Amino acid sequence: MSSVQFVHARTSARDPGTAAEELCRQLGSVNAPLVVMFASRERDQRALNRAVRERLPRETRLLGATTDGEIDRDGMHAGTVVAAALHGDLEVGLGLGRDMSRDGLTAGETAIRNAARELGARPEDLASRMYGALVIDDGIRLCKEQVLLGVMSLNQALLAVGGGASDNELEQRSAFLHVDGEVATDAVAVALFRTEAPWAAMRSHWYEPTGQTVRITKVDHTARRALEIDGQPAAQRYAALLGVGIDELEFGKPNGFAVRPTALKVGREYFIRAPWKPLDDGSILFANMLEEDSELELVQITDIVESTRRFLESELPARVPSPSAALFFHSSGRKAYAETTGRLGDLGGVFKAAPPCIGLTAHFEIHCGFQINSTLTALAFGTSP
Repeated sequence: MSSVQFVHARTSARDPGTAAEELCRQLGSVNAPLVVMFASRERDQRALNRAVRERLPRETRLLGATTDGEIDRDGMHAGTVVAAALHGDLEVGLGLGRDMSRDGLTAGETAIRNAARELGARPEDLASRMYGALVIDDGIRLCKEQVLLGVMSLNQALLAVGGGASDNELEQRSAFLHVDGEVATDAVAVALFRTEAPWAAMRSHWYEPTGQTVRITKVDHTARRALEIDGQPAAQRYAALLGVGIDELEFGKPNGFAVRPTALKVGREYFIRAPWKPLDDGSILFANMLEEDSELELVQITDIVESTRRFLESELPARVPSPSAALFFHSSGRKAYAETTGRLGDLGGVFKAAPPCIGLTAHFEIHCGFQINSTLTALAFGTSP
């Protein structure tokens, strides 16, 4: 019988040494190959890293990120640090790629190659169901798609899941990653793992298809701004589709993009590719890169709380037998919309239905090597029969 088990901890202590002491005391003395830590950004990340690292066994690897909100089974928190020790049938290799905003592809490829070398995995091995990749990038740099091209370069069949380190003040552009004793910004970290235990990379969103499609007919040189949709000025066309004014479109507003974003249909899956905000020139800035003359489907919001509850209570256990551990990457857009509509407390409450877990509020998410948004992505482990 193979399994991956999970011990998790949370602290509100502000002093780095006290916070590290509380976390490590709660994690106990399990022989964990990997500890994952998500910390509120306003903390001194280097001091926190140093304090945690010196208290962990030398053979235990440390991976972490800053976040605009932390998650565990007690709900959604702010200003805390959450950590988890993963142990059992699990081997891990870590890799770090730097300067992602200058050359995202090379940063992603460097991270996955270093992780594979540590784990002793050949590129051809990575298609095996025994392997998966947890990917965390500096999401605020907005170059996740280039980074993922590098991460997936060793083997396109590798299952990669994760999300972007974030900050509660996005204009600071100062998200950080923890990789063992290093604290880095403008970087991507990969934890490549090998296990015979059941596991799954999963995603949940609160949208359903409408059957209505739009065509991105003109984009700018960045491939992130839609200049025209269906041959019309982009913001004007989208506002007409939603029956609202252009000033009501921005993601997070109660009647705008968050209610009816677009999605890319891949097989039976819908990957959210949300417009972000209308710009003064009449274009729309998207969260994802766009391809000219591509077709996207409009999707419609459903109940934000019940869809998440259904995912945690039914869909996750159906995919992972006896789920015993989960890492969550929760869209900052979902959090913002839940706050705007007064549902944040209810949304946080459904995580009590999850297996033992920790999570972070992410700046865009990763599922199966795609950048997505407005989504809860999950890496879940269980126990074989």
